Amino acid sequence: MNNDIKRSMELDKRYIWHPFTQMQGWLEAEQMVIDSGDGFYLIDTDGNRYIDGISSLWCNVHGHRVKKIDDAIKDQLGKIAHSTLLGLGQSASAVLAEKLIEIAPDNLKKVFYSDSGATSVEIALKIAYQYYHNIGKPRKKFIALGDSYHGDTIGAVSVGGMELFHSIYKPMLFETLFAPSPNLYRFDGTSRQCAEFTLGKIKQLLKDNTGNIAAVIAEPLVQGAAGIIVHPKGFLKNLRELTKKYDTLLIVDEVATGFGKTGKMFACEVESVQPDIMCVAKGITGGYLPLAATLTTQELFDGFLGEVDECKTFYHGHTYTGNALACAAAIASLELFDENKIIASLPKKIKLLEEYLEKIAVLPFVGNVRNAGMMAGVEIVKDKGTKQSFENKYQVGAKLCAIMRDNGAMMRPLSDVIVIMPPVAIDIETLRKLLDIVYETLQNELPELTRII
Repeated sequence: MNNDIKRSMELDKRYIWHPFTQMQGWLEAEQMVIDSGDGFYLIDTDGNRYIDGISSLWCNVHGHRVKKIDDAIKDQLGKIAHSTLLGLGQSASAVLAEKLIEIAPDNLKKVFYSDSGATSVEIALKIAYQYYHNIGKPRKKFIALGDSYHGDTIGAVSVGGMELFHSIYKPMLFETLFAPSPNLYRFDGTSRQCAEFTLGKIKQLLKDNTGNIAAVIAEPLVQGAAGIIVHPKGFLKNLRELTKKYDTLLIVDEVATGFGKTGKMFACEVESVQPDIMCVAKGITGGYLPLAATLTTQELFDGFLGEVDECKTFYHGHTYTGNALACAAAIASLELFDENKIIASLPKKIKLLEEYLEKIAVLPFVGNVRNAGMMAGVEIVKDKGTKQSFENKYQVGAKLCAIMRDNGAMMRPLSDVIVIMPPVAIDIETLRKLLDIVYETLQNELPELTRII
């Protein structure tokens, strides 16, 4: 280990507090430091190469060091890196807004920028709340799904349903009404019955709180952080119909599902759903720079128009809203979707992924496999018959991902769910290599690991 690498690791442990990381374990063990990237590979400070199997936390789209995006950022630097959108326009943000509206569901007409998935959700909640206040029909509550995850700011946590992440903050949160997640694997019944059960609970909440629900918020098609929980077919479409029937807004959180991951540009398209508000982030810049957007209908936007003394203004903003460098990267990323026909390339990749999932499903200790397009989860269980999970202290998922890393695939689990979510632009050959590593690890190492614990 050369001195520069050793110093990087020392500085990391001395100064950095890592997200979603048990820091005692981090400080006690030797850790990897990523130094560079090359296409669909990450490269550590020792020169080892790893397939980016989780697209750098679900945001990388076209790979690393993509010339078109690199050049777009360099070109923008030759103009300006950032200027505020508070009372000023900015060229790159305007161009990107047009491109986003062109690819979004037809009813969405306005773009409000921010810098992360959580802030895009925070904005959506505040828009929904203030809209009803502005039109003189105040509504104070939201409905969300159990086990949902919408980010880590206080509003986003308030509509989050993951006890492990959110329970400690309950005294700080506003009231949200929750319906059970339509988790088919953990539901004793058919796919249709699972969907109807959750929809029935939402319907009852809407009836019991008539005129007081500002919005229902959901991750469309698949709940990511909950363990890639894929919703029954038709659930999203029926949820949209239900919110229309009870005259409330639908917010779809496409932060994780957007930009090709479910096989379409947005998950909403799979079931031809037009939401009132859509949140996007992660893949919006191709995984290059922080950027997010909250898209709304014209009707919602118009609810904030008025004279100064009416105080209908949306008093919300961020310093780096619509950052020019991030917008330039996003424009280039969207152009690459067209140039490389990314969406058209997905069916072949999804088919290959599903072929491997079929093989994985029959392996010992694999309880369930599921996917929505290129978003896949493999749930490891102690007992396939009873669906009993391993105790959390054994960290089975983390240990399996560590073995996969040693074999050349960078993976990160959600508890004991192995997440497979490579960049959607990944080539077939590299995708096959990644899936071979996952399959062989589960086939050869998982049985041995369970004997040890």
